[in-house]
Amino acid sequence: MKDKSVFVCQSCGAKSPKWLGRCPACSEWNTFVEESETEEAPLVEQAFAPAEPIVYKDVKNLRKPRTRIKIDEVNKVLGGGVVLGSLVLIGGEPGIGKSTLLLQISRDFASEDASVLYVSGEESLDQIKLRGERLGVGGGPLYLLAETGLERILAQAEKLKPQILVIDSVQTVFSSKLTSSPGTISQVREVANQVFRFAKRNAVSSFLIGHITKEGSLAGPKSLEHMVDVVLLFEGERDHSYRVLRALKNRFGPVSELAIFEMTTAGLEAIPDPSAFFLKERPKNEAGSVVVATIKGTRPLLIEVQALVSPTLFSSNPRRMTVGLDRDRASMLLAVIERKLGYTFGGEDIYLNVAGGLEIGEPAADLGIVLGVVSCLMNRPVPPGLAAFGEVGLSGEIRSVGQSLARVKEAASLGFLTVILPEGNAAGLAKENLEGIRLIGARSIRQAIDLVF
Repeated sequence: MKDKSVFVCQSCGAKSPKWLGRCPACSEWNTFVEESETEEAPLVEQAFAPAEPIVYKDVKNLRKPRTRIKIDEVNKVLGGGVVLGSLVLIGGEPGIGKSTLLLQISRDFASEDASVLYVSGEESLDQIKLRGERLGVGGGPLYLLAETGLERILAQAEKLKPQILVIDSVQTVFSSKLTSSPGTISQVREVANQVFRFAKRNAVSSFLIGHITKEGSLAGPKSLEHMVDVVLLFEGERDHSYRVLRALKNRFGPVSELAIFEMTTAGLEAIPDPSAFFLKERPKNEAGSVVVATIKGTRPLLIEVQALVSPTLFSSNPRRMTVGLDRDRASMLLAVIERKLGYTFGGEDIYLNVAGGLEIGEPAADLGIVLGVVSCLMNRPVPPGLAAFGEVGLSGEIRSVGQSLARVKEAASLGFLTVILPEGNAAGLAKENLEGIRLIGARSIRQAIDLVF
């Protein structure tokens, strides 16, 4: 066993025997920090049982593979509940509500007589108790521990044998096996690895809270995300009352699931109908505003897309700004509008926005973007009670998208009377018994414009 010095990139985890100004792996500047690592003979640890191979059909099924949380929205994001022995990483900006969410989850587990060990490396027990009083934490086997030493945390967990383990946060906990400071790449990787092995060996469902960098990604190397079973991102503006919880990785369920919460004085309250929540402040009879039926994970969601076209002050350099939409795809759609509909944007600034701060990544929003831009150019609002979805190709054709029935039903449930959609989807829904809503199929964006306006 001997110690050696190595320089580690704090952005991606790349190692170098000497200091480098720029990381050759991730191209980030001034990210190398000197750390000491110990070379020792590898130890064979039996973290998983059995150690011998076993035939698939002889593996016993878990009696209770998932434990449901009282917050149904979190269950949906997790794919149906917390899997026994899983390791969940929740990331988000400081002050967004990660600790509040985990304390509420711990409260709900303890109320069902499930033992919970809540470890805080950032707050004292008095501070946690103060938040717990506000959240209505009552009785039950909820244990609090203010500790940053990983070995002492795991020793208490081995002694207590909890069903749920929460560590807030992974950047504050350090292992005595390493001499580097808490929060460095080596420490974060070692802490996550040991907690992962503890969770699998003892069948303890574990939660790790992680900070995100200024670029919006989870702090630590990508290997940290590979270690855990589930990666959840908690996001939203601290000036707004709503928060969005979505899954980036889930070994036990679908990804890109979405849950909407509202921050109140009593904690986070789930919003069961996010479509109505995001459309409640939509202006009426306003040009450039279109409601798009999109899919987040497995959930249909109605979102308002806004477009604004105004003359540019610098005709040689018009601006193209997008918020919540892919900028390259928006530029492609503007080129299609110019080519197929005859409009000219050479002297126009164009701004596209998804109301509410959400992001739309699927191409089903293409038709809504086109309708919004043309509506603003014509200064004619989209007819009230109309929603749209469909992918637009380079020839101006409107292509079919998936889960059209779920999109139409979501629009009908919120009182929309008309949905303009791809002709292929409209033909497929003709056999469905959809009452109270009118479906208009369109083959091209020119036909769609004529049908709407």
